Amino acid sequence: MEQEFESNEIIERLPAHLKQFIKPQNYEEYTAINQAVWRYVMRKNVEYLSKVAHSSYLEGLRQTGISIDHIPNMYGMNRILKEIGWAAVAVDGFIPPAAFMEFQAYNVLVIASDIRQLEHIEYTPAPDIIHEGAGHAPIIANPEYAEYLRRFGEIGCKAISSAKDYEIYEAIRHLSIIKEAEDTPEEEIAAAEKRVDELQNDVREQSEMAQIRNLHWWTVEYGLIGTPEDPKIYGAGLLSSIGESAWCMTDKVKKLPYNIEAANQDFDITKPQPQLYVTPDFAHLSSVLEEFANKMALRVGGLEGLKKLINSKNIGSIELSTGIQISGNFSRVIEHEGKPIYIQTKGETALASREKELVGHGIKNHPDGFGSPVGKLKGINLAIEDMSPRDLRAYDIYEGEKITFEFEGGIVVKGEIITGTRNLQGKIILISLKNCTVTYGDEVLFQPEWGNYDMAVGKEVISAFAGPADWHSFNMITHKTSSTTIKSKRTPEREELESLYESVRNIREGKNTKFSLNAAFDILKKHHPKDWLLSVEIFELAHDKDEKLATEVLEHLEDVKSRRPEVAHLIDGGVSLIKPDTVAG
Repeated sequence: MEQEFESNEIIERLPAHLKQFIKPQNYEEYTAINQAVWRYVMRKNVEYLSKVAHSSYLEGLRQTGISIDHIPNMYGMNRILKEIGWAAVAVDGFIPPAAFMEFQAYNVLVIASDIRQLEHIEYTPAPDIIHEGAGHAPIIANPEYAEYLRRFGEIGCKAISSAKDYEIYEAIRHLSIIKEAEDTPEEEIAAAEKRVDELQNDVREQSEMAQIRNLHWWTVEYGLIGTPEDPKIYGAGLLSSIGESAWCMTDKVKKLPYNIEAANQDFDITKPQPQLYVTPDFAHLSSVLEEFANKMALRVGGLEGLKKLINSKNIGSIELSTGIQISGNFSRVIEHEGKPIYIQTKGETALASREKELVGHGIKNHPDGFGSPVGKLKGINLAIEDMSPRDLRAYDIYEGEKITFEFEGGIVVKGEIITGTRNLQGKIILISLKNCTVTYGDEVLFQPEWGNYDMAVGKEVISAFAGPADWHSFNMITHKTSSTTIKSKRTPEREELESLYESVRNIREGKNTKFSLNAAFDILKKHHPKDWLLSVEIFELAHDKDEKLATEVLEHLEDVKSRRPEVAHLIDGGVSLIKPDTVAG
């Protein structure tokens, strides 16, 4: 894969299947309008959030080098993030939740490098650099929270999805893209919203991934900290939304103590949240995460874990009590008295131990699936894995011996032992046989004509999780999205407006420009009467230097408010940043 992004030692550690999501930031593509949107949101946020955000927010802005006046350059951010052991990469909008979380496990912050349009300055359902850069990045400067984020990624990427989860991901990604795009017909947005609603309101049992996404949403994205009576903001969705950060502090939003029940509380990305959860401190977040992890198939394993993997229809892994790991698409489990007694995968399968593929047991060796009994031998209290060399000899579990393994539950394996594979602790984890037949009652599960038979050894399934045990075993460079983010249209009118924003920006920064503020304002009034943000920027520069121009700008803004009442509060908010007791008009 050709590398088109600037790397560093933290990013270098990322496996190839994560690097496939990274794209260049292309900083030069940000227009002066984009920069003005960033600056407005950041100035409003810092003013308001200094009162209501967790103390880590402002300190984190300083530590991560995020500027109020300029969209952050990710390469500059990375030089500073490196000091706290993190890095940032650019991606195109939403990426699959498991990948997003796995990036966190590697201490890498995923930043959607696009920025919201001026028309969506308060909130966008699409991830953007305001949300990621100004929301997530500052809080990770807090060590307790940063460790929670890393640990969340480590556990979250192992959560087992359902087929429905991917449908939801694609539907939400599509909705976020068309809502942020210019000129999307209302009926197309309505249809996409309806599709998201239908999927999210489906009452089928939630997968582990759906539940852990809920925990992520109510903490990392929309979390409050402190007490329900006196909460502070730390969630990135709130820190990056000038509308919702104020809304969430009102009595209209219910404040609940954060606990594991939040895993069952769904969310709607298209609407303000009716309730939020308040954690007493960041340490409590980790406590709830561990409580949830203790219920995951990752730690419970067993029959339930295998059924979750089968339902997911994705590559997953199980680990047996000996430590052998089987990765593939699980297609069947035979059960007896509530326990799995035989597992079956279909298609490419790999065997591993301690997340490292066993030599000779990759997908080339098991291209058509893998099946193995699980459990103890019938009538023998001692499991194979617990047998000493003397025990193994006594039961004829020895190289060259013809043997019949009869397992509890009815699986029978007959064949001639070729060899055994042991783990570092000396336990046998795999027995290879030739001339082998595997049966379950009258059903033949394996026959000699299929070649040698590899039997995994383990008395129980102790873990089941999403993804392969060893990522190198499979080709994971397969990501294809059904949609890509849509860029703003380039029109002569748009380009002229951008040049006006650029001129005003240059004036503020003391650069040479052929325009004066008066000239820029005249063109703006005449050719772009609907625009409001540039007038606010002109007022900022004129209010204490050119009283006549400042008065004209305020009069113009009052006219814009009367014609566009939906932006009146944004205009007033911008003017009040410059002169706190002034509103346009």
